[in-house]
Amino acid sequence: MSSSSSVLDPRALESLLQNIKETQTLSGLDDIRISILGKKGLLTEHMKTLGALSPDEKRTQGAFLNSFKSKIEEALESQKKLLETLALEDSLKEVWEDITLPIRPSISGKVHPLTQAKEEVLSFFTKKGFSLEEGPEIETSDYNFSDLNIPKHHPARQMHDTFYLKARNPQNPEEALLLRTHTSNVQIRQFKTKKPPFRFVSIGPVYRSDYDNTHTPMFHQIELVALEKGLNMGHLKGLLTEFLKFFFDLPELEIRLRPSFFPFTEPSAEVDIGYSHKDGKIVLGKAENWLEILGCGMIHPNVISNCGLDPSEIGGFAFGMGLERIAMLKYGIPDLRSFFEGDLRWLNHYGFSWGTSPSLFGSVVP
Repeated sequence: MSSSSSVLDPRALESLLQNIKETQTLSGLDDIRISILGKKGLLTEHMKTLGALSPDEKRTQGAFLNSFKSKIEEALESQKKLLETLALEDSLKEVWEDITLPIRPSISGKVHPLTQAKEEVLSFFTKKGFSLEEGPEIETSDYNFSDLNIPKHHPARQMHDTFYLKARNPQNPEEALLLRTHTSNVQIRQFKTKKPPFRFVSIGPVYRSDYDNTHTPMFHQIELVALEKGLNMGHLKGLLTEFLKFFFDLPELEIRLRPSFFPFTEPSAEVDIGYSHKDGKIVLGKAENWLEILGCGMIHPNVISNCGLDPSEIGGFAFGMGLERIAMLKYGIPDLRSFFEGDLRWLNHYGFSWGTSPSLFGSVVP
């Protein structure tokens, strides 16, 4: 096709569009594209002549050439999609799969260790009369910090520990929303919306700015709360002792409580479990050494009053622990990060067979 002798007018455009429509191969279509739109193509050569025209002619001819180019490009793209679709259909006709065939026997699912650990935790506490409660993962500073008696100068509120969002609190536009740093926000929401007494456990993802073999930016936390008259540290210790011996399946597991400090409980304690070393591994049970595993305490009166309740009339206890942490100890998993890497080899090694997870009522799922 001669680019210098051809005249561009509506008849030439219709002819070119027809050629594009009749082209039946992608390679032929590309040849047409180059002959018209390429560096030495028909349209390119005509665009070069605009400089010699008068302003009025340049305006008229320029508008025509732009329209010409748009219609050619649309036709090329349309025909290209059509040819690609036809090529795919031809390819599919040559490849036939019987989708009614059974899956390969080597493909089998496994229950993730976190799911297994969660179900074991719930199977214990639901039998003790605790309900399962949930709350939002995007939270306000009041629910996540202030109502839990965490002062504004506390290090946990700083950006190096907490993920703050660009979204603002609808009730306070000057305050940024955040990703909850613990499941204790569920405690506050329950206290403000329900009438005690009650017992509940919450399990869900929480977020903190940390990452190594024992920390990840997202992990799962278990929080247990009981709010009713007459509760004391003895009830809390008894429940914790029974639960830890049940979860680790170690009737002789040694447990101790050490005085500690948390803004939302008073008195507060950290709970240690006994362990020894054998062949370079941690063996839970008798206490040659102690390993901190969770924090607990009696709910601080300020937390109760912040939620509109009277701490002189009602009290309770709470404790929180990491789901990954207790799963690592029970199942012998060395690196926290491996829980979230999606490696099927890891899951096949540490995962559980379907039907072995306990139900919420403690029995094995059939």
